[in-house]
Amino acid sequence: MQSKAEQSFQILKEGIMDGTYGPGHRLVINQLVREYGISSVPWRESLRRLEAEGWVEIVPNVGALVRTFDTDAWQQGLSLLARIGGYATALSAPHLSPEDLRFARDLNRRMGEALGAFDPAEFGRLNREFHELLASRAGDSRLVGMVCGEWARLEVIRKSAFWYAPGRAEASLAEHDELLTLIESAADADTIEAAARQHELRTVEAVTRYEAKLRQDGNGRKHG
Repeated sequence: MQSKAEQSFQILKEGIMDGTYGPGHRLVINQLVREYGISSVPWRESLRRLEAEGWVEIVPNVGALVRTFDTDAWQQGLSLLARIGGYATALSAPHLSPEDLRFARDLNRRMGEALGAFDPAEFGRLNREFHELLASRAGDSRLVGMVCGEWARLEVIRKSAFWYAPGRAEASLAEHDELLTLIESAADADTIEAAARQHELRTVEAVTRYEAKLRQDGNGRKHG
């Protein structure tokens, strides 16, 4: 049975992730106590835990606010995932079963369908599931938890401000196939880690270039 602290933590985290508590929302302990019938102490513990994990910001004389994420946070998060996710994927690769790999290929196929249907939310959900699966057999629960936690944070950022560099999604699908081929062919760990890491870093680079182009085009229109 979950403790009250764990219950309150899950309520708040799920509420942030599903948009019930959006960016900038003020989490008021007295209101939460009335709404859920859980005393104030577990809520305070949960808010401190959420602050430590980067979900909320506790502001003096204001209270706990759901963090407002921006593209810088998205890029930083994906850069971190490139490192820890690449390492976890390399550790996991020898332990992925044929069924795991078939399911991963099916996820990638469904991502292509979501892209064709102009459904970025589904594309993002499937992409997260794909990468969490490839890291799931790493044999290090703390590392896998870090990977899944960072993907969850990126999911919230994506929901609040989804954007993607043109053409990058299609390239990402091809890179997924290449990564799976490396795993299926029992490539060495360094090769798999480098491929997984570069896959995420290429997304960061593509988005950075696209953002710079948008700024440049905007400046050009202002001065034109």
